[in-house]
Amino acid sequence: MNETPAKPAAKKTAVKKPATTKAAATKTAAKKTAAKKAATKTTTAAKTTTAKKTAAAEKAAAKSAAPARKPESRVAMVRRARRINRELAELYPYAHPELDFTNPFELLVATVLSAQTTDLRVNQTTPRLFAACPTPEDMAAIPPEQLEELIRPTGFFRAKAKSLIGLSTALRDRFGGEVPGRLEDLVTLPGVGRKTANVVLGNAFGVPGITVDTHFGRLARRFGWTTAQDAEKVEADVAEIFPKSEWTMLSHRVVFHGRRVCHSRKPACGACPIAPLCPSYGEGETDPEKAKKLLKYELGGQPGQRLKPPTDYPGQPARPLAAS
Repeated sequence: MNETPAKPAAKKTAVKKPATTKAAATKTAAKKTAAKKAATKTTTAAKTTTAKKTAAAEKAAAKSAAPARKPESRVAMVRRARRINRELAELYPYAHPELDFTNPFELLVATVLSAQTTDLRVNQTTPRLFAACPTPEDMAAIPPEQLEELIRPTGFFRAKAKSLIGLSTALRDRFGGEVPGRLEDLVTLPGVGRKTANVVLGNAFGVPGITVDTHFGRLARRFGWTTAQDAEKVEADVAEIFPKSEWTMLSHRVVFHGRRVCHSRKPACGACPIAPLCPSYGEGETDPEKAKKLLKYELGGQPGQRLKPPTDYPGQPARPLAAS
């Protein structure tokens, strides 16, 4: 009997997965990785935010838990204010106006130029200006475009040039080419307000005056001498605390301290010699080492603002505009 030969086993054919499936899998894996990274990033950000909120809450709790300070009497405030002035006098025995000038006209012009810029930039600009326009008569006669170019580094040069030509013309026509020594006359000049007038009177004529610039106003409020925002009200409030003989030097000392230690955004509280007398202590950096790094100008080992500072100034002179 013949046997039927067995059929050969069928070969298994490997089924190839389409390429698109592999690409899709790779893409899916990439998406999962990206999602994990995003989730990790979100978690880290959330933890950071939570930590910041916790720190802020702890700080607020500590502040609220501190014993309430008794209201300060007027007499106590005046005594503290005058002690601050004495402490600042010891800290800045060399305090001075930080604008270079040799006569009342130069100081008047430099003070007008100092609006919305630094005294350093003004000091770097005025040598060329005073070489071209040494007198009110010269400045009144200069073409506006030429004056604008000379004072351009101080900013707002068109408005400032208009004020300088206006005040120079007024000095020539109404005051015989001389800067008047009375506040009521100075404030009639274009671009001259009480602050500028007090700077000129106090430093060029020896007439006591309180100069309320942004630094003075900020510190007067931090020291608790006033709550006013208006410069004239600040001036009036502070004038009631200190004898008239102290007004000019008080202005210099407070402005010096505001520029070097008690800064607007981050005061160097931990390096401030008058911290025990300041009701605003703690608004800035209280760590002594960190606070030292915030000190500016001569206290921070840096040049001052004047190219020609007084002989008793302990810091370095500022550099001319070309060298800065």
